Amino acid sequence: MKDSDKILQEVKKAVVGKDEVLEKVLMAMLAKGHILMEDIPGVGKTTMAKAFAQALQVNCSRMQFTVDVLPADVTGYNVLDIQSGKTQLKKGPIFTNIFLADEINRTSSRTQAALLEVMEETSVTIDGETMMLEDPFIVIATQNPVGSAGTQLLPDSQMDRFMIRLEIGYPTKDAEVEILKRKQQKNNTVVESVLDRDAFIKMQDECSRVFVHDRIYYYIVSLIQATRNHKQIIQGASPRAAVSLMEMAKACAYLRGRDYVIPEDVQEVFLDTVAHRMIMFPNNTIDVEQANVVLKQILQEVQPPLDKGIKL
Repeated sequence: MKDSDKILQEVKKAVVGKDEVLEKVLMAMLAKGHILMEDIPGVGKTTMAKAFAQALQVNCSRMQFTVDVLPADVTGYNVLDIQSGKTQLKKGPIFTNIFLADEINRTSSRTQAALLEVMEETSVTIDGETMMLEDPFIVIATQNPVGSAGTQLLPDSQMDRFMIRLEIGYPTKDAEVEILKRKQQKNNTVVESVLDRDAFIKMQDECSRVFVHDRIYYYIVSLIQATRNHKQIIQGASPRAAVSLMEMAKACAYLRGRDYVIPEDVQEVFLDTVAHRMIMFPNNTIDVEQANVVLKQILQEVQPPLDKGIKL
């Protein structure tokens, strides 16, 4: 069994009936990307993050974002030791491998910006001292649907920094029954470690070396440029979106056991990678449902390479 299959097998012990979502999360983690999950409370976002951390033997921390959370609460701060007269660094929860930022759209724009700067730079600066974060570093941010009490829209510039956006959604009836049964049999839901940190970093390196043919590059760019010329889209996908789409397609190919990308890999991750970056007409806002409809049209209109980008 492949290492990726072992990871998913263990995580599925804790998260029932969401195989496709778990696959996409693992793809983003292999691609060294950050994940935005927009969903209601109680559907398993925290459980999922902890399960991945346990399966990979990496550290995981969670922070509940509220209106009074300050940037220093996330990154850390220096405090003065009265006895020695020296300052001591109190590291924030961001110093971890998997950071679950719960309800990120409840906190202030200043705190959001501080977190997203760390995501971009993979480093933290406190009182002029810059510290690199340990690999792997992955943020799984959650936000409640817009309109929930106390929430505000993330700016589109910040949404663009998330590699993918996913929804877990409610479980099916059978899956929810299984959740209840597993809750009664706690010993059967223990997630075991199948890899260590170094082994997962090696997987990320292998994923980054997946071959991309020139025809696939042109296919990705054609899809991205089509979002910039569509009458229902006010603001199309950025070059960062093109990079994210390529990296996700490579991760998809890697999970499928190939060392080269085919058009189907690009198509499989296109909606999850691009939809949350679109500013849609006529409301001038991010509307993922409307964006998905338009992106499906684009997939039909843009012709993939006929030879599927076969490995050279």
